[in-house]
Amino acid sequence: MKNNYLVYDLLCVISLALLTQCATNSDKDKNAQTATVKAEFGGFDSQVAWGAHLVKVLGCNDCHTPKKMTTQGPVDDTTLLLSGHPENMPAPDVDHKAMEKKGLVVTTTLTAWVGPWGISYAGNLTSDATGIGNWQESNFINAIRHGKFKGIENARTLLPPMPWQGYRFMTDDELKAVFAYLKSTKPVKSLFPAAEPPALAAK
Repeated sequence: MKNNYLVYDLLCVISLALLTQCATNSDKDKNAQTATVKAEFGGFDSQVAWGAHLVKVLGCNDCHTPKKMTTQGPVDDTTLLLSGHPENMPAPDVDHKAMEKKGLVVTTTLTAWVGPWGISYAGNLTSDATGIGNWQESNFINAIRHGKFKGIENARTLLPPMPWQGYRFMTDDELKAVFAYLKSTKPVKSLFPAAEPPALAAK
């Protein structure tokens, strides 16, 4: 009888050891998977999280998010995050020729710019159809790599102050992460105006 108890106790100990080992191996597997994912996405838990981080450090909100004035100066209007120049806002009411000669001028929303290139408006980067909602990943990569409007091969070159000449050195994985984040943003309907040519070039 005692032998039966001993066998039973031994089986319990072995079972407990095996379960503990399985749990430990499972934890190790989960940790390894998490580390692999983080390594794949720049140390972040997902591609979208990595993209959100890159958008912040690249300063995309500086031009693509309209500003509102506060006692502390201009701050991002978070209700219009990354929606570009507001579609109903008129062109900057300035002497375009004078501004083009002097350098540049920017509106209070920081989304419209006048310079020797004419007038440029910050585009809508949200997931709405008026933004990048209908873009393919290849459009976004082509826009940044080659400075092409909407990423279309024969389109005009992106205008200042868009610093695509520096951004084009980002890796494919970084660009894909930024695109994944932008596609996850809240859609904001805002069809920004078309760029205007230099007033000094007009006859």
